[in-house]
Amino acid sequence: MLILTLALVQGAFAFPWVANVQGVDSSILKRSALLERDTPDCPFNPNHQPAAPVTSKYPYNNAKDGKPGNGKGGYLVPAPGDTAHEFRKPNSKTDIRGPCPGLNAAANHGFLARDGITTYNELVDAQQNLYNVGYDLANLLAIAGVGLDGDLVGTGKLSIGCDATSRTASTGNLLADELGLNGHNHFEADASLTRNDYFLADGDNYRWNATLFTQMLEYCQGNCNLEALSKYREARYYQSVADNGNFFFGPGSLLLYGAASFLYELMPTAGGTADEATMMSFFGADKVNGEYVWNGGERIPPNWRARVEPYDNNKVGTQIIEMYLMNPVLFGGNVGRNNFNGLNFSTYIQDGKLNTDLGDNALCLIYQALTGGFPSQLGQVINLPVALVNAMAAEIAPMAENLGCPLNHNSGSSVSGG
Repeated sequence: MLILTLALVQGAFAFPWVANVQGVDSSILKRSALLERDTPDCPFNPNHQPAAPVTSKYPYNNAKDGKPGNGKGGYLVPAPGDTAHEFRKPNSKTDIRGPCPGLNAAANHGFLARDGITTYNELVDAQQNLYNVGYDLANLLAIAGVGLDGDLVGTGKLSIGCDATSRTASTGNLLADELGLNGHNHFEADASLTRNDYFLADGDNYRWNATLFTQMLEYCQGNCNLEALSKYREARYYQSVADNGNFFFGPGSLLLYGAASFLYELMPTAGGTADEATMMSFFGADKVNGEYVWNGGERIPPNWRARVEPYDNNKVGTQIIEMYLMNPVLFGGNVGRNNFNGLNFSTYIQDGKLNTDLGDNALCLIYQALTGGFPSQLGQVINLPVALVNAMAAEIAPMAENLGCPLNHNSGSSVSGG
């Protein structure tokens, strides 16, 4: 009954006539529209300021307005004298922060709006200017983030943490699901490197966890490289299987492997390694008497340079598959603790196992997960409005086609706006 109710609410958003169908209790739709959507303790800044722009004096990758930048890294960040992009510790009353240390650091340095209410174009620009992420991957991540947790078809806005729908939604978009990046099993997922599973911490899936951070660095042994993080990802997976009765590891969870690759591909200074000092800086940790403690803000390490070559879709796809196949695990979810059921999804996953005959293109599976609907097995349902799914498919289709992925029926320019 709960799932039916959710479907009706989402259906009324995409198809307003649902409320007038005989036998449908439309009062639930009216009540839902009146619900306060913002998280009660979500920070609020009445004087929102956009991200500090790049300038001719401090151009970085010269990415502006969501367009491609130079694609050439190796420069210092922040540039000497660039006070607009200096580190400033976030204000817990006004500045939203969430589960992604890379985005938190970008906001703390003004490459994203410092209050954590950002836009699609800011996300695309910041990834290029700060980390030298390739334009294609920067767009894919922005589409997934804003599409699943923000307002892709209206304002283009996203909260990088808590639900701030009143500040991200377009006028009249009362039923949109804009939980921010804290929203569980949208972009964020279980078995994070340094964050709790949602159901194991009363919904706190976004704050830094000292125990998990310590555990990660123990696996890394001074270098959080591909091999170390593959082993740690496997360990976190089995922790969730054992402890989290609601654990879900769907096709979109491959993004967790992509995010893990950022630790050694994006966070080290150009030519450097993902050592302890780098991880502590980007994850906002200090070491006191041998213990890691939260210091209040993720930041770029001193004398840090962006990677030289762009980190693009092809590179991240290769890293995702390599990391996964070093220590493969089943896709699916728990029905109670330690009671894991395998998932079937398209031709990519059968009985929980990834079909390796389909080649090494993890991004095709991620594309299918983002644009083909999320699995409804195991109680995991994300019922996105049709207009949003169509918009995401249309935006991602050119990238997927370039990668040789089979496209969904509603992909590309043939999508109707009706």
